[in-house]
Amino acid sequence: MPPVSRTERAAEAWEALFRAQVAVMRRLAADDVWDELSMREYDVLFTLSRAPGRRLRLHDLNREILLSQPSLSRLVERLVVAGLVARECDPGDRRGTVVALTDRGARQQQSVGRRHAASIRRHVGPALSDDELDTLTELCAKLRGAQD
Repeated sequence: MPPVSRTERAAEAWEALFRAQVAVMRRLAADDVWDELSMREYDVLFTLSRAPGRRLRLHDLNREILLSQPSLSRLVERLVVAGLVARECDPGDRRGTVVALTDRGARQQQSVGRRHAASIRRHVGPALSDDELDTLTELCAKLRGAQD
């Protein structure tokens, strides 16, 4: 049997990671933790909750989540109407838009987030040891960092 090339190993590793992510995401999506939010709306609230001042430029928010710019703009507009985020002019660049998490949005994110974390613990926790969870976190951070 010929040795597996680096390209083949990288492709296998990526496919394994991707398939695992899809399987876990389907389980998480099926859990009854989301209230009236979609997972994508929650993702925006969660991302803003971790941002400095709970604010990000729309462009920077777009880099953090898996949506096209037009889809993100429509989603943000729905969150504005719901009172969960606010749109602001970017003080450093008047052409830019800043998306800010409102207090109501923070409360919603925290409420859903507690249930979502418990769901993650149920679906991911038993599959991996503490050391494996640490290794997975390190590997994912390293992989993500290499994309910048």
